Amino acid sequence: MQTIQHFINGEYTPSASGQTFEKRSPLDNRLIARVAEGGQAEVDAAVAAARAALRGDWSRMSTEKRVAMLHAVADEITRRFDDFVAAEEADTGQPHHVIAHAFVPRGAANFKIFADVIKNVATEAFQMDTPDGRGALNYAIRKPKGVIGVISPWNAPFLLMTWKVGPALACGNTVVVKPSEETPATAALLGEVMNAVGVPKGVYNVVHGFGPAAAGEFITRHDGVDAITFTGETRTGAAIMKAAADGIRDVSFELGGKNAGIVFADCDFDAAVDGIFRSAFLNTGQVCLGTERVYVERPLFDRFVQALKLRCESVKYGRPKDAGANYGPLISQEHKRKVLSYYERAVAEGATVVTGGGVPPLPAELAEGAWVQPTMWTGLPETATVVREEIFGPCCHLRPFDSEEEVLALANDNRYGLSTTIWTRDLGRAHRMADGVEVGITWINSWFLRDLRTPFGGSKQSGIGREGGVHSLEFYTDLRNVCIKY
Repeated sequence: MQTIQHFINGEYTPSASGQTFEKRSPLDNRLIARVAEGGQAEVDAAVAAARAALRGDWSRMSTEKRVAMLHAVADEITRRFDDFVAAEEADTGQPHHVIAHAFVPRGAANFKIFADVIKNVATEAFQMDTPDGRGALNYAIRKPKGVIGVISPWNAPFLLMTWKVGPALACGNTVVVKPSEETPATAALLGEVMNAVGVPKGVYNVVHGFGPAAAGEFITRHDGVDAITFTGETRTGAAIMKAAADGIRDVSFELGGKNAGIVFADCDFDAAVDGIFRSAFLNTGQVCLGTERVYVERPLFDRFVQALKLRCESVKYGRPKDAGANYGPLISQEHKRKVLSYYERAVAEGATVVTGGGVPPLPAELAEGAWVQPTMWTGLPETATVVREEIFGPCCHLRPFDSEEEVLALANDNRYGLSTTIWTRDLGRAHRMADGVEVGITWINSWFLRDLRTPFGGSKQSGIGREGGVHSLEFYTDLRNVCIKY
């Protein structure tokens, strides 16, 4: 059984209290690791190490050298690719192809992409007139914001943690990372990479533990933390925002979503079915950008529902490397109970269960895992609980619509506004819908197709701020103006 420790000031350390917590496999509920449980002492030590590094070698390092070092981090992740894949498979139980072809490669790319952005993106410069006629020059310089508190989620743990750590380090900041207690392994393993390529001690720190009244809250309230970036539930984001108000710290949030998928009758039918299947059920529905509300133009509705039903009923359950396995468990027993409670609520509120709705039949060795069926419902009003609230599981409700105006109103009638996926061959309609839908990210005839240079974030209660490309630089740096009189 593995022991996972904190990574503070370049060293792996247990908790001062000696406390640990269990990490169980979502595949079969086996105990697979004991994880050091951090408290105030560990957070204090990590923040002190990060502040010392900020004043030391890291701050004096040239941009060119820092960029080269982050490229080396990416290369070392790639060299140890199998280790990162194995760690994430153990933590999440998701299929090998999802982790190996998407999540871990993106995790490595996050370091290279943002290293190149900081090297190549210019700041502003303006010449101005002065009363004496000599003139002046104004130019902006970027300075690191300081110590960044990184609170990362469990659904794509390595990708989403490095999505924050990559640009933070590229901009010259230091970080204190609190990964989800459900997925501690890859954040800890990254410490070995940092040491291997010579990243100075204290630049990258990891404290394991829980959220409220624990490591997560202690990081967000620490007066040595200069900014906080968080991906997770809207309710948790609100609590972090209140904590960040003390000291007037910046925040960057990607929060909840109840995303709509919109399918018009003129779509490429097979591509739309495949796209909605991926957006609703990839990673067992545990994707912030996933689709839980599906609106299908009425002439296509019955055919679409049946085609999507067949896709759901063809999934193959299994361990990450089982031949043909393409569907994994939920992250934990607790989350399984939550998702199943929504399945029960849907039936109680009058849903027609098209497929799924419970726990699949499984071999004995997987029976204790966090498995649920991919589930589809029809027949519910927009006021139903499972149509209003984010479930974060492998499920969606499907409803027919008759016009652009109707479906736009349906899609926007929600407190969230993270993303949408729209399927149509009509270019004019695509532009009209993209202009009218109230979300941060709109995909037309695609889903989860990401250019890391583009702005990423949510509208309404789905987040604050934008990251990606130059937009990440705006959060992870302070712009300072210099005015020189000629």
